[in-house]
Amino acid sequence: MAETAFVLIAHGAREASWALPLRRVRDAVAARAPGLRVELAFLELMPPGLAECVETLAAEGFGRILVVPLFIARGGHLMHDVPRELEELRQKHPGVAFELAPPVGEAEAVVQAMAAHVLDMASRAANRP
Repeated sequence: MAETAFVLIAHGAREASWALPLRRVRDAVAARAPGLRVELAFLELMPPGLAECVETLAAEGFGRILVVPLFIARGGHLMHDVPRELEELRQKHPGVAFELAPPVGEAEAVVQAMAAHVLDMASRAANRP
């Protein structure tokens, strides 16, 4: 089986600090699985883009790239833009298998973490004078 690399993909923003939590996710994955190759890419407004990350990973010899959207839900970018870009990358790199994972926000663990966060906020609000 070909070695797999992961590309976490997020929207991107004009404000550089917007990406800090996403970089923390990438860094947490790398820290918990030091042998796992993981990159962070952005769809727009900030580098690196998906194609740039794929070029690097393909040059390193990865035969499979799993793209993991750091999105709450599946919208236009995940239904249209990312699949279109992945198809272009498949044409450019026929020896690499690409897979698009569901958005992280659809994972039950993430749904429960968000619910717990909201409940924590509710508890704090209820305890304020």
